[in-house]
Amino acid sequence: MKYLLHIDTSTDTGMVAIGGDGQLIAAAFNKEARNHASSVNNMITEVLASANIPINAIDAIVVCAGPGSYTGLRIGLATAKGLCYAMDKPLLLDNRLTLLAHQNYVEQKGTHTNYIPLLIARDKEYFISIYDENFDCILTPRHIAEDELPALVAGMDKVQVITNAINDKLIALNIKNLHVTENIEINLSLWVSYAFEQYKCNNTVNLSTAEPFYLKQVYTHK
Repeated sequence: MKYLLHIDTSTDTGMVAIGGDGQLIAAAFNKEARNHASSVNNMITEVLASANIPINAIDAIVVCAGPGSYTGLRIGLATAKGLCYAMDKPLLLDNRLTLLAHQNYVEQKGTHTNYIPLLIARDKEYFISIYDENFDCILTPRHIAEDELPALVAGMDKVQVITNAINDKLIALNIKNLHVTENIEINLSLWVSYAFEQYKCNNTVNLSTAEPFYLKQVYTHK
């Protein structure tokens, strides 16, 4: 059996999970956003114990690498890189937008012609990606301003939008047969299954150059 360790510290809720051949075996959660750095290794220890496997039995590590909290992304990826270097294991990076679109695609296959994860970045700014009915990516994950959105979705029909940005502007896009879900939580079972397929296809990244999916510039203040 191939074991994959999954790490997500990109949002307020930190998650660590272990999958075996694409099936979820164990998971742990931390809902204190400011505590990810001190809790992530404890969660790894917890899920290894729950799965009853030693850490050297892990075949690869998967990280939800953003978009999300800048600090959280660094914590998750730094933890994964350290383990990968120490154990000589491959690393896979998944984009939260892709994972959200994929789980809706799997759950509602054949219902919509487009799947659009749309997450708030800042006021009047979003993270977005668009996938068609075959789960082909037709707009790669990116950061946009609010006034760019209408042109990206113009003329679309039977669209599933996965968002935390419900407001009048979204309704005003006049998408035909628009369906909106506010559930932006990652489905762990589907993530484990998706990541295992990526692992079998050897979709790993270079450890020395791997970076989180920030998608936007970091703003600083004097």
